[in-house]
Formats: sequence, structure tokens, C-alpha cells
Amino acid sequence: MFNREIYLERRSQLRVKVSNGVIILPGNAEASYNYPSNTYKFRQDSTFLYYFGLQHEELVGVLDVDSGEDYVFGDDYSLDSAIWMGNKPSIGQMALKCGVSKTDSLNSLMSYLHKVISQGRKIHFLPQYRAANKILFQKYLGISIEKQSDYVSEELIRAVVAMREVKSAEEILQIQEACSIGCEMHLTAMRMTRPGITEREVAGTIESVALKRGAGVSFHNIVTQHGEILHNHDHSGVLKDGRLLLVDAGAETTMNYCSDFTRTFPINGKFSPLQKDIYQVVQKAYEESIHRVAPGVMFKDIHLF
Repeated sequence: MFNREIYLERRSQLRVKVSNGVIILPGNAEASYNYPSNTYKFRQDSTFLYYFGLQHEELVGVLDVDSGEDYVFGDDYSLDSAIWMGNKPSIGQMALKCGVSKTDSLNSLMSYLHKVISQGRKIHFLPQYRAANKILFQKYLGISIEKQSDYVSEELIRAVVAMREVKSAEEILQIQEACSIGCEMHLTAMRMTRPGITEREVAGTIESVALKRGAGVSFHNIVTQHGEILHNHDHSGVLKDGRLLLVDAGAETTMNYCSDFTRTFPINGKFSPLQKDIYQVVQKAYEESIHRVAPGVMFKDIHLF
């Protein structure tokens, strides 16, 4: 994570952008793969990471806009958890790393929020994409899952977007690192591609590049001879002479900043005349788009150009 002053400053700026009330930012929980203890690789919520930076499951960050106080709610590991996972810092110890001194259990969060509600104060939250957090909001705020979209805070959405769309120097370095890993992934794919090997071999090899240098891939890689299928995750094809291979892949740094590149190249190393013509049209559109990117320009205008 970044140093604690960065998170303190980010939360301070967020409070200024939201008029009053309390902001609740839940982190993510573990997600089971095929039985409870066999989980997918943990990925923390990006907005929680931006303001709190803590890589731990089932945490909830709270910012009191009126008092200026910040909280982290979460439960310390039990003895049973420690046997499986080893000794972990307490929630209080972790929270200090992002400049938060007030911590409490998840059970206490319900009492805290009920008090806020009884005072008639506004509770700001963002749209949730994880079922576990939608259930958490239903339990703690008394808002049914079906109705939660009616209560999200547009004021908070606009504040978070305004902050996160402008990258700091520290973030730019992370993005550059993600791009560097992504570039190595694609060059590796180009070097190894030849007729007779499988798409799976390419996909597995470039994923190993992402794992060796960072936190792994930033999304499930697309490695396919069927680029007309927009999200083709089937890697079972055998590479054929004269075909093109599309690789849509990116990497995630250990700080969770990501890259995403798409490249298409000939499996036998040489474009046919038709393939070359089409490739050059796409390349020209790509280069012209880069030249047109500037402050104040709408993405849609570049897309339609």
C-alpha cells in the first residue's frame, strides 16, 4: 500500500466533496470456488483500496463527513482461522497503516449505522456489484436488495469519480508498471506463437508472466483465433497456419493497478495481403485516436471519428 498520508489526504478530500452525513465504503469478502474453504483469489474492492488501502477481507470503511472521523469495522481472526492462515495483525493494527485509529467489530457497525439513521443523518453509499455487500446493506441499512439502487448517493458517485479519474504520480508509476508487465505478456505471446500449439499454451504462458511480476492477470485472458467472438474464453483451439491470433490480456500489479491491451498478429509470422490491409486500417485509426486525445475532448467524439 502507499504511505498513510496518501490515504489520509484522499479521505480528507472526499469529505470536502460530500455535503454532510456518513459515507460507507465496504471492502470485499472471500468468494468460494466450489466449497466454502476453497476460495477464488481475493481481490479487494477498488474504491475501498483507494481510500483505505487494506488488503483484508470483510472490512468496512466509514467516513463521518460532519465530525471528520474515520472508522474501519471488521473482525479479528479467530483461533481457528489462525491455525489455517497463521497469525495476522489485528484490525486496529492494520487500520493504523492507513491513518485510522478508530476500529470496531462488524456487529458494532450495525449499532453505529442505526444511531446515524436515528439522528436523521444522510448515509452515502455507492452501487454495489457483489452479492455479499448487497446482503450486508440489506442487513445494516434495512434497504432491500431490489431497492438499493434507488438509494445510492449520486453526490458520492460524482465525488469518487472526480478524484479517481485524476492519477497521482504514485499511481502513474503503478500504471506504468502494469503496462510494462502487459507488454512483456504480449511480446511473449508473439514470440511463442506458431502453427500446431494450442491457444491454451499461449494463455497459460502469458498468465505466468503476470504472476511472476505482479498479482496476476487483470482479467481472464482472451487468446483466440475467433476474434469475431468478443469475449472468447475458450482456449482449446489449435493454432493454424494462415490464421490470425487475437490476444486481449493485461496484468495487475501488487498494488492492484491494471493494464489491458489487445493485439492481433499472424500465427505463421507473416500477414497475407488482405490481413495486412485490414491491420493497417486499424493501426491508422489507433494512431489517429491517440493524437486526438486531449483535455476536454469527449471519448465519444474520438470513438466516432
